[in-house]
Amino acid sequence: MANTNYPSATPANEPTQPQNKGNKNLLIGILVAGLLLTWGYLLWDKNKSSEQIQEKEMLSENYMSQRDSLKTMFDDAQLRLDSITGANNNLQGEKSELMKKIDADKAEIRRILNDRNASKAELARAQSLIANLNNQIASLEQEVTRLTGENQELAANNVQLSTEKQVLEQNLQTSATEREALSQTVDVGSTFSASNIQITPVNEKKNGKEKTTSTAKRVDKLVVSFDIENRIARSGPADMYIMVTAPDGTVVSSSELASGTLTTRTDGDREFTTKVPVEYEQGTRRAVEFPIRQEDFQRGDYKIEIYHNGFKIGESVRTLKKGGLFG
Repeated sequence: MANTNYPSATPANEPTQPQNKGNKNLLIGILVAGLLLTWGYLLWDKNKSSEQIQEKEMLSENYMSQRDSLKTMFDDAQLRLDSITGANNNLQGEKSELMKKIDADKAEIRRILNDRNASKAELARAQSLIANLNNQIASLEQEVTRLTGENQELAANNVQLSTEKQVLEQNLQTSATEREALSQTVDVGSTFSASNIQITPVNEKKNGKEKTTSTAKRVDKLVVSFDIENRIARSGPADMYIMVTAPDGTVVSSSELASGTLTTRTDGDREFTTKVPVEYEQGTRRAVEFPIRQEDFQRGDYKIEIYHNGFKIGESVRTLKKGGLFG
């Protein structure tokens, strides 16, 4: 009974221990692989995050750099614009359509640059507006240059016109002076000359006959006659003023003779006895005759003076004597 053919329990369980050990190693391997993968992912994620941060920082720097660059460009454009508008009075007054457009663009650019959250599209619009602003300023500069040139030309023309005006005024003054002198010369030159002056005392008879006499109490009238002539005086009426001064120094005058006062050019105001109108024909000699009447003629010298154009053109004296015992 001691020796049986059934196998023992121990040898049957010997293969189980190596299988468990293999499973344990496999599990450990899986855990190690998982851990390695986890660490790899963490390392990759960290590197990825660092790259994203660097990219964001780079984008932020580029953004700020672009904003600063645009602000610098905008400031330069404003300085150019201020220098133009400050030096040109025409641009400081009523705003033109171009200036209104420039002001609107400036306001839009300023709004974008002051916005801390402006997008890339808005910054791109600001850049476009600044470029357009510079083009508009360039147009203004060309216009100002053109206007400046025209103003300089106008100023030069004004100086020339002013000089020409002064010369013209001087010439006009000279011409006026010469014209006045010529007019005076012609005026003086057109004064008649009197010649062949005669004073004839006349006694009028009852039968109508006339007789020359030198006796004062018999004289009824003094007939004054003379010839006038002037080569440049135009044809037409001319007035001769006759002054008859009696021996007592008084000027013979009466309402019938249309006596009055004449302003002469050399002798002041003079009383005249009568004015004799004469119709003259240019280039001819004209005989003038006029009677001077009064009730009583004095004995002594009667002085006859003839005036024309304010000038004395002739004079003569006639003496009347005292009559005899029988007149």
